Amino acid sequence: MIEKFKQIFGKTDDVFRKYPMVLLMAFLGAISLICFAESDWDQYDYNFPFVKFALVSCIGISLMFALKMLSERIGKELILQILGIIFLIFFYWLLPERERDFTEKYAFLIIPVIIMSHLLVSFAPFLGKNRELNFWQYNKNLFINFFLTAVFTGVLTGGVELAILAVDKLFDFKFEDKLYAETFYFFAIFGSCFIFLLFNEKGLKYLENDGEYPVILKFFTQYVLIPLLLIYAVILYFYSAKILINWELPRGWVSYLVLAYSVVGILALLLVHPLKEDSTKSWVKVFSKIFYYTLLPLIVLLFTAIFTRILEYGYTEPRYYVLLLAVWLTLVVLYFVFAKKPTIKFVSVSLFGFGLFALVFPYFNAFSVSKRSQKSELQKVLIQNNLLEKGTIDFNKKVSDTVVDEVVSKFDFLEKRNEKEFLLQFLKAEDQKILADTQKKINYYSISNDLRAKFKKIEYTKVNAEKERLEIYTSQKFTNVEGYQYVGKVNSFYHDEVTFIGTDNFKMTNTYWKDKKIELKLNNKETWNLGEVFEQKLNLYKGRAGRIPVDEISAEKDLGNYHIKIMLENLVRENTNNENIYFDDGFLLIRKK
Repeated sequence: MIEKFKQIFGKTDDVFRKYPMVLLMAFLGAISLICFAESDWDQYDYNFPFVKFALVSCIGISLMFALKMLSERIGKELILQILGIIFLIFFYWLLPERERDFTEKYAFLIIPVIIMSHLLVSFAPFLGKNRELNFWQYNKNLFINFFLTAVFTGVLTGGVELAILAVDKLFDFKFEDKLYAETFYFFAIFGSCFIFLLFNEKGLKYLENDGEYPVILKFFTQYVLIPLLLIYAVILYFYSAKILINWELPRGWVSYLVLAYSVVGILALLLVHPLKEDSTKSWVKVFSKIFYYTLLPLIVLLFTAIFTRILEYGYTEPRYYVLLLAVWLTLVVLYFVFAKKPTIKFVSVSLFGFGLFALVFPYFNAFSVSKRSQKSELQKVLIQNNLLEKGTIDFNKKVSDTVVDEVVSKFDFLEKRNEKEFLLQFLKAEDQKILADTQKKINYYSISNDLRAKFKKIEYTKVNAEKERLEIYTSQKFTNVEGYQYVGKVNSFYHDEVTFIGTDNFKMTNTYWKDKKIELKLNNKETWNLGEVFEQKLNLYKGRAGRIPVDEISAEKDLGNYHIKIMLENLVRENTNNENIYFDDGFLLIRKK
């Protein structure tokens, strides 16, 4: 037993000595998220640096591991680590300082970088080396160790969380809920990293050593991945036949299905690579020969689907990446079909190269292309629909709801990509306040709604008219209660609650969705149907949708021995399956007559 403990602690010591930078990145990431859990979650901008630092640190885990593997091949470990740290500092600087500025455009930066950091792990030690089998053994061992790490980490984290829960419930420690989140962060990041490194503690020479083909990997490929591929192939070929028979354009989401089929297929081919020359594994030979040929008609379908969307709506980052993946996939197919001695390294190296091109290549990177395209598309929509008058949008012209949707979405897209100056040229001075206060907003949601509300004459299609949402709201923070004796809060969601004034009781019910009634009842006898009042107020904005600011939303009425005034912060009409009217918060002002 003592020897076993010595062996375990000896491995631990080896891991700390061999991978200090990898463990440092994992530790910093875990600590950052623990600090985030400890902070006040309502302070968005104060909390965000913790999340930002954790994100960069987690990218640093795979980056530092890749550089460590490379240093074991070429040396120069210190120089490589310094370069890695410089990159992480630069990447941290690229991300916004405030949570409110963290729009979806950053996802299209972060996700490719994460994928590329893992691709770098897969090929970094084999750049310029003709070691096909060693390359496969190295990635096979990483693949297996990754799954083992996931199992070990899951069991360990679950066990520790249950132990904390048991101590809490049995001994009444009354731990805060955030302790469970902090425990998860620590074990999911630092714990999983440490376990993974334990499996790889002998380094590159151990990982690239020849070994027997794992039975479980063969089983996984033969009975899980390949059957999945057959299902995908059947679906896609039937769909292609449907397109040809009906002579219709493919739907946009078929691109993702084709890419999924391609990625799973390439992964399966990589997993069975050593078996393709084994004469006893005829199914592997057949699969290896026909797979890339099955992709050829699907690549045509993929290009047709993505260009249909691009030609109609222009480039966005997701469409750019799908097109780039389609080009990469075509290159991979041509390479493996025509190359005399293809190497499987080509898959990861070429994908890394395409990702690098998409992120950093001047003028043609994903972000530059998308912004230029959406600027052009916005101008085209405004001109084609005669919405410009002396260069600015005339919001009083009649326009269809689909055009409004397109204009609003492109404004929203470009505003989130810091193109405010470009957008301001299309707005009159009195309309520019839509964009002027962006820095004060918590998020960008209200910009789209405020812009939509500016269009005065929207013509709705039958389908969209049934789904439109109209909200009028007031930004007043104070209410004049002079002359009233009682003030009470009301909410149309929490109806049927009874409020007493002496022996009299007031109750509000909202059954508008059923019988067009929102009623305020006094002693269950006298009734004020607010549904009719609210309908009249919303009908003032008939034909419009979105959020519309108003000075005040109020109504007054005598009810029994009381004079009542209701004041609302907002009022909403939704048309889904049935028309519904409701409000979130309001006040009842009551005085005795």
